[in-house]
Amino acid sequence: MPEKIIGILGGMGPLATAELFRRIVEKTPAKRDQDHPRIIIYNNPKIPDRTAYILGKGEDPRAELIESAKKLESWGADFIIMPCNTAHFFAETIQREIKVPLLSMIEETAKEIEKMGLRKVGLLATDGTIKGLVYHRALLDRGIRIAVPNREDQKKVMRGIYEGVKSGNLELGRELILRVAKKLEKRSEGIIAGCTEVSVALRQEDLSVPLIDPMDVVAERAVKLALGLDDIKATPFS
Repeated sequence: MPEKIIGILGGMGPLATAELFRRIVEKTPAKRDQDHPRIIIYNNPKIPDRTAYILGKGEDPRAELIESAKKLESWGADFIIMPCNTAHFFAETIQREIKVPLLSMIEETAKEIEKMGLRKVGLLATDGTIKGLVYHRALLDRGIRIAVPNREDQKKVMRGIYEGVKSGNLELGRELILRVAKKLEKRSEGIIAGCTEVSVALRQEDLSVPLIDPMDVVAERAVKLALGLDDIKATPFS
């Protein structure tokens, strides 16, 4: 299969976008520059907040998401990935407006959890991801149960994401998110880093159960697709 160009619909937030790019580079089996896949990154931080819209408190991000995806398509991306879990609430809407596949980080993660044989996982994510049932649909369809933080702990997660990682205060973000993760792991067989800012803050060595990082999952799959080691037609949105 011929090599393909990866399109990254980024800016949600910028640090998570940079982190996904870094992980793709690290996961590529390359011995020289020319062994790496071509990647087009559109870092668009002007996309309205996804969680705010889902909760009925903010501007609709769909027009900006669709326009960003169309830009990547017009620039030559063969498939698109989004380093934002909450934005996958709008994935099917975006896919309807473009011809290239949008690779779902959510579906890829659900498949990975099913392969691991886990029956109950904890979810650390934004209010929008939880209220929008972004992971619930994919996991419950596979018979996998989900544990989420209680109301007070969820507030800590949101603080860790917005006042911590998104604001550049990684230490605060890590402290708050780790505190909740330690409680959630007692009720789970694994923990999903269900927000790209959580992916930046948490590490596997922090936990006694597996940390399932959707950013790692989608990075690995993107590398295989880009290098022609896997079939793009196997993706859920193709």
